[in-house]
Amino acid sequence: MSKRIWAQAWRIARRELRGGVRGFRIFLACLALGVAVIAAIGSLRASIEGGLEREGRALLGGDAELTFTYRTAEPAEFEWMNQIATAYSEIIDFRSMAVVDEERSLTQVKAIDNLYPLVGAVQLSPEMPLDIALQPDEGLPGAVMERALADRLGLTTGETFTLGNQDFRLSALLIVEPDAASAGFTLAPRTLVHTEALANSGLLAPGTLFSSKYRLHLPADSDMDALKAASEAQFADTGLRWRDARNAAPGIRRFVDRLAAFLVLVGLSGLAVGGVGISAAVRAYLATKTATIAMLRTLGADRNTIFLSYFLQIAVISALGITLGLLVGGILPLALGPVIEAALPFPAEIDLAPRALLEAALYGVLTAFLFTLWPLARAEQITAAALLRDRTNTTKQRPAFRYLIITACGVMALVGLASWFTGSMWLTIWMALGLIGALMILWLAAWMMAAFARFIQKYMRGHPSLRWALSQTGNNREAATATVIALGLGLTVLAAIGQIDGNMRRAIQDNLPDQAPSYFFVDIQRDQMPAFLQRVEQDPKVSRVENAPMLRGIITRINGQPARDVAGDHWVIRGDRGVSYAGAQPPNTSVTAGTWWSEDYTGKPQISFAAEEAEEIGLELGDEMTVNILGRDITATVTSFREVDFSTAGMGFILVMNEAALKAAPHSFIATVYAQSEAETQILRDIAQAMPNVTAIRMRDAIDRIAGILEQLASATGYGAAATLLTGFLVLLGTAAAEEPSRRYEAAVLKTLGASRLHILFSFALRTAYLGAAAALVALIAGIAAAWAVNTYVFDAAFTVIWSNVLLILSAGVGVSLLAGLVFAHASLKSRPAQILRTKD
Repeated sequence: MSKRIWAQAWRIARRELRGGVRGFRIFLACLALGVAVIAAIGSLRASIEGGLEREGRALLGGDAELTFTYRTAEPAEFEWMNQIATAYSEIIDFRSMAVVDEERSLTQVKAIDNLYPLVGAVQLSPEMPLDIALQPDEGLPGAVMERALADRLGLTTGETFTLGNQDFRLSALLIVEPDAASAGFTLAPRTLVHTEALANSGLLAPGTLFSSKYRLHLPADSDMDALKAASEAQFADTGLRWRDARNAAPGIRRFVDRLAAFLVLVGLSGLAVGGVGISAAVRAYLATKTATIAMLRTLGADRNTIFLSYFLQIAVISALGITLGLLVGGILPLALGPVIEAALPFPAEIDLAPRALLEAALYGVLTAFLFTLWPLARAEQITAAALLRDRTNTTKQRPAFRYLIITACGVMALVGLASWFTGSMWLTIWMALGLIGALMILWLAAWMMAAFARFIQKYMRGHPSLRWALSQTGNNREAATATVIALGLGLTVLAAIGQIDGNMRRAIQDNLPDQAPSYFFVDIQRDQMPAFLQRVEQDPKVSRVENAPMLRGIITRINGQPARDVAGDHWVIRGDRGVSYAGAQPPNTSVTAGTWWSEDYTGKPQISFAAEEAEEIGLELGDEMTVNILGRDITATVTSFREVDFSTAGMGFILVMNEAALKAAPHSFIATVYAQSEAETQILRDIAQAMPNVTAIRMRDAIDRIAGILEQLASATGYGAAATLLTGFLVLLGTAAAEEPSRRYEAAVLKTLGASRLHILFSFALRTAYLGAAAALVALIAGIAAAWAVNTYVFDAAFTVIWSNVLLILSAGVGVSLLAGLVFAHASLKSRPAQILRTKD
C-alpha cells in the first residue's frame, strides 16, 4: 500500500477515535484480563526461577554435590574431592522411626558432620548454634526436629526420643533448613543428628537403604562443566551422581516449569474466550459504522483504505488493552510479593520479568489480530448501496481467501510461539487442537440450538413468553453463538478440572482401605525376615503379606550407550530406582513378552522389565542394560517384560534380576502388610520393639501427603479456570450490551401489542437460561471427555462421573447466563414504545 493510503487511513482512524472507547469496554476488559493472567503467571515463574538461581548455593548447601546410594565415598573418590574442593561436608540421609514410649512416627533423618552447612544457616528455636544443639548432654547426643514431628510425638525440648537403638535428647526445633528444597519430595518431617551419634543405633547396617551426599566448596574460578565431565569420566562405573548450584533443585524447577506451562495454556484458553468477545465487540462497532463506511465509499475510498482505517483503530485500542493487562499482570505479583514469598516453600525473587511481559504481549497481539481480522475483512465489503437500505447482507459474506490464509498463518504462529515459550510442544499442540475442537463443537451446538428454537417455537401456542424467547433465539444466531462459545469454554475447563479432582479424591478415599497396604516396612535385615513373617502372617487381621529383597540401582547404559541418549529424560533413568531379584517367577506376576528364567538359573544376568515403561523408552527383548548397584556395574540382558501396576500403591519393581546376579550383594528386604485398621497400631508397636532398625511407612499418611500436593495443583488450575469463566462472563455482558437496541425494539413492539413487563422479562430470562443450559451441557460433555482422557491415559486410573460437579456446572451455566442477560434487561423494559418505534421510521 502507498504512503497516501496509510496517511488517509490514519486520518480517518484518528477522527473516529475522538469519540472515545465507549463501545470497546468489553473488548478492553477481555484483552486486558487475558494478558494480565498470562503476564502474572510468567512473572511468578520467572521470580521462582530467579530465586532458585540466586539461592542455588544455599539450596544445595555448597557449590556442588556428589551423591551415592547404599554406600559412602571410597578412598579414590575422597582423594578426588580433596583435589578439587577447598572443603566438603558429608551427609547421610535415610528414613527411620522416631519413638517416644508407645508413640512412633516416620521421620527423614539427616546425619551431618561438623561442617554442615557449608552455605546458608540453620535456624532453631530456641536460637542456638547447630553444633551446640547436637552436642551430648548427660550422656545423650543432641538432636533437632521439625515442629510437626515433635507435636506428633508429644515432645518438648529437653525430652528424649529413640532412633533405632540410640536415645537422643531433643535440643531444639528445626525452623529453617537451608537445603531443604534440594531434597525434593519427602514422606516425613526432618530430624537432624550428628553422624557419629548413629554408631550404636543399628540403623546403618549393610544393605540399609540410605544415600550419602558430599557438599563441596569449590574455588571461585572452578569450571563446573569441566568438573562434571571429569566426575562422569573418572567415576562412570561407580554410581556417582553430580549436581551443582546452577541446578540445585531440579525437581522444583521441573515442577514449576510444567505447572507454569499448563497454566499459561489455561490462560490462553481464557484469552481465546476473550477473543470471542473481542470479535463480537468489533462486529457490533462496525455495525454502527455501516452508514459511515458507505459514505466513505461514495466519496471514493477504496477497500484497502476502509480496511486499513478501521484496522488502525482496532490496533490502537488493542495496544491500550494489552498495556493495561501488562500493568496489572506485572504489578500484581509485586504487590503480593511478601505474601507469595511467605507461602512458597522455596525462594522466589519477585520482580518485573521483561521476558514474561513480552510473552504475554505477543499472545495479546496475536489474539487481537486473529479475532478482529474477519469482522474487519467483512467491513471492506460494504458498498455505497448500503446508504439506500436499512440493512445489507454483504457483511455476512465469507471474507476473501487471502484472509483465510492469513488467519491460518496467525494460528500457526500463536501455537508455535506458545510451544517455544512453554517448552511443551506436544502439550501445546494437543491443547490447541482441543481448543479448536471445542470451539467447533460449541459453534455447532449454538447453530443446532438456534435451529431447534426456530422449529419448536411454532408449537408453543398458548405460551407467549416461551414462544418469544425461542423466536428471538432462532432468529439471532450470532448472539446465540457468542453466548454459547463464551460461556461454554470457561465451563469446559471448570468441568474437566472438577472431574479430575473429584476422581483423584475418590481414588484416594475409596481405594486405599481395599487395595493399598497398611504399611511398607523397609530395611528388614535378612536374618530378621523369619521373625517378621511369623509376626504378621499369623495375625488373623492381616489379609496379605508381600516381601522381596530390595536394592537401589541406577540405569547407566542401554546397549552400550548412555541411558539418557536412549531414553531421554524418562523418569526411569532419572536417579536411582528400586531393584529386586527372584528365582522362579513370583506368584501373580504376568509376563507379557519373553520368558522368565528357571529357578536355579546361574548364567549371565537377566532382567525382567516393566512392560509399559519399556515401551515408553523403546526397550526390546534382547537389549542389554547396565545397572550400577553399590558402585558396581552389572550388565544384563532383558529377557522378559511384565505388567507392573503402581496404582494400587502395592509392591512393584521396574527392574527384577535373576537371584544369582544380586543375592551376594549387601541388601535388606521390603515388605507390605495389608491389615485391618484396628490392627495397624499393634503391628507397628510389635515390629518396632523387636526390630528397632526397621522403618515403617504408613500408606495413609503418604497418600494424604500426596493428596495435599494434588489439592494445591487443583487450586492453581482452578484459579486459571476461574479467570477463563470471568472472561466468558465479560463476553456475555458485551454480547448483551450489543443486543440491547434489539431488545429495546422487541420490548417496544411487545408492549404495543399488550404484553406486560413481567411477561417480557420472563421471555428474556427464558432465552438466556436456554442458551446457558446449552453451553453448560456441551461443556459437560467436553469436560468429562477431557477428564476421562487424563485419568485413563495420564493417571492410568478408573474414571467415574462426579455428579455433584455436574450439577454445579449446570447451575453455573444457567446462573451466569441469566445474570449477564438480565443486567441490561431493566433498561430495555423502561424504554417508551413510542420513542423507540419513532426512531425506526
